[in-house]
Amino acid sequence: MDERYVIVDADTGLKLTEEQLDERSAVAIVQLRRRGVRTGDTVLICLPVGPDLLVATDAVIAAGGVAYPVPADLPAATLRERVRASRARVLISDVPHAVRAAEESWVRIVLGVADLGAPRRGDTPGDGDAGRGQGAGRA
Repeated sequence: MDERYVIVDADTGLKLTEEQLDERSAVAIVQLRRRGVRTGDTVLICLPVGPDLLVATDAVIAAGGVAYPVPADLPAATLRERVRASRARVLISDVPHAVRAAEESWVRIVLGVADLGAPRRGDTPGDGDAGRGQGAGRA
């Protein structure tokens, strides 16, 4: 049976099927909720175009957040302006100048791609209200 891919990363060759996307997104949703993302929260996503961007965007929307994608190749000054203007509390990025821009903004939770995909013991999709009681802070 042929596998159907939802995305192929031209740089790395990484391919994701719909099932793999769903699995990675489910884990990411739990991680977002554990770190305090709630319905209606604006979440900045500053990642290169590829599987990680797709997973992060899918997870934010499924967690009830508002995905606010920002191109990863923006100049630092422009990125800083967009981060401030968004008034987002959460940033998903591994881009160093995006993380620095977050330090001068409303952002209180900064997550890298690894933070979204590394389930901890007991983290399973459907764990109820994962994250209740978790303080907002830089992850």
